[in-house]
Amino acid sequence: MTARAEGTLSFTPDRDGLEAMEISDLRLPGQAPIRGERRTLWRQDGAGIAVFFGDGRPFHRFDPSAEQPGARHDCAPDLYRVIYDFSAWPIWSSCWRVTGPRKDYVMRSRHARDSAALASDGESGQDKKNRQETWEWPEQ
Repeated sequence: MTARAEGTLSFTPDRDGLEAMEISDLRLPGQAPIRGERRTLWRQDGAGIAVFFGDGRPFHRFDPSAEQPGARHDCAPDLYRVIYDFSAWPIWSSCWRVTGPRKDYVMRSRHARDSAALASDGESGQDKKNRQETWEWPEQ
């Protein structure tokens, strides 16, 4: 099964770095859209970037200058692994692989300053949408 989400990701400077606010509408086949929101905090950490949940708990850390920037987040019994791709900056992407006893999916996200940059597949972007996601689950 494949689902698609579109929305916005806004980075706002705060006292210690950047606050990221994601707002998306997830569309599953045959269901009404589901609105989702997530706030994370992005902080410089030496040569890397430390990402925290909105309440300040550690999420993950990565080095954006690495050949293949990535990280993992253990949330027992689940494991979240991410690979970032900044090679087409200012368009960038992330690919999350999530596994666990009741989770098994891949989430691919593409981010750009405006929707036109995301419309590389011939689809027209929607106003103010700068984030696209595709979620894929293995066939059961």
